[in-house]
Amino acid sequence: MMNSKEITISCIGSGNMGAALMKGAASAVHPGKIGFADTDRPKAEAVAAYLGAKVYGSNIEAVQKGDYVFLAVKPQIMPLVLEEIAPAVKDGKPLALVSMAAGWSIERIQSCLGVKSPVVRIMPNTPSLISRGVIVMAPSPELPAEKALELEKILSGAGLVDRLEERYMDAVTGLSGSGPAFAYIFIEALADGGVRAGLPRDKALRYAAQTVLGSAAMVLETGKHPGELKDMVTSPGGTTIAGISALENGAFRAATINAVEAAWQRAMELCSAN
Repeated sequence: MMNSKEITISCIGSGNMGAALMKGAASAVHPGKIGFADTDRPKAEAVAAYLGAKVYGSNIEAVQKGDYVFLAVKPQIMPLVLEEIAPAVKDGKPLALVSMAAGWSIERIQSCLGVKSPVVRIMPNTPSLISRGVIVMAPSPELPAEKALELEKILSGAGLVDRLEERYMDAVTGLSGSGPAFAYIFIEALADGGVRAGLPRDKALRYAAQTVLGSAAMVLETGKHPGELKDMVTSPGGTTIAGISALENGAFRAATINAVEAAWQRAMELCSAN
């Protein structure tokens, strides 16, 4: 547990990502210091009961009670939520708002609030649900350095936390935000290849998932470039180089790069729309 025993965390929204981050936060602060607010109260109550957290009666109460207030709502809902909580943010105790809404810049959030309150923009990804996510955070200048460090500790229960300038957040959205979906497609395709070669479906899927998991761990744990690790598997005239040749013929690299670029472009479009 963190030394700051009096820290309270509010989460407006109780969907998968909000719940995942609060589950991680519960490893840093007491679960009783975490509270949810959601228009779907039964959903919030179910998540809160699982974590041992509280449920607030309104978004206003969540803001009034929280030192860190997570905005875990869809981008299209953000205007309504910000309009509702703006008076409480302006007139209440100092707090930090933590937004995970794609396309919503810090400047836009502060403009809707009508006050230069500390805002932290984060981009988590779905592996945060099992505490193996990537959570990139960009704090506004108004957030004190010690609070930024405190927030990093709170988020670290959900995975790897890294700090980056906000101008890179759309690229982060395209890579680590959307990337799990691309990885799942690759795992599914690997398994399909195994089935085509005669393996039972359940075995092929298990082998494919573990192969990707182990390969990713080798990149992180050895510090070696993926190309070097690839060469370690690739014998002259062997099976692996035959498979790599097939991937290159199918423009595998280009398709992957294009997928990240398309997601990045869409993130920028969403930002412009807001």
